[in-house]
Amino acid sequence: MNTKPKLLISECLCGVACRYDGKDNYIDMLPLLKDIFDLVPVCPEVLGGLNTPRNPAERQGERICTANGSDVTIEFLKGAQTALDIALQYSCKQALMKAKSPSCGYKRIYDGTFTKTLREGHGCTVEALLKNNIDVYTEEDIDLLIKQKKR
Repeated sequence: MNTKPKLLISECLCGVACRYDGKDNYIDMLPLLKDIFDLVPVCPEVLGGLNTPRNPAERQGERICTANGSDVTIEFLKGAQTALDIALQYSCKQALMKAKSPSCGYKRIYDGTFTKTLREGHGCTVEALLKNNIDVYTEEDIDLLIKQKKR
């Protein structure tokens, strides 16, 4: 039996309105991804107990804080661990995550000043995935993901 590889994917990229502002980040390549992968959608922020909509949050060093100053690090870390547990449960070798997010950002995230300024770094969920040898991509490099898919 030839089964498709599992792909952990940020739920907002699948059209689920779970972003901080109550919107989604639907990607047009979703139907193609469904043909290639069995999708395993997650929203670490919701899994960590945060509501939708919610105040925007950014990483400030090891902490994650909202624009109004609330520390939501615990919720983000809980969501990261739950997303990782799901990835491991489904034997996901790859993940497609939302770029720039304090949870799901890969290589570049917002710098914590709420000025749309980017810095090098990963979201906390991506850090957990990478530590567990799960390859991470964002919606900005879906073509690379498709070329690199693992079976």
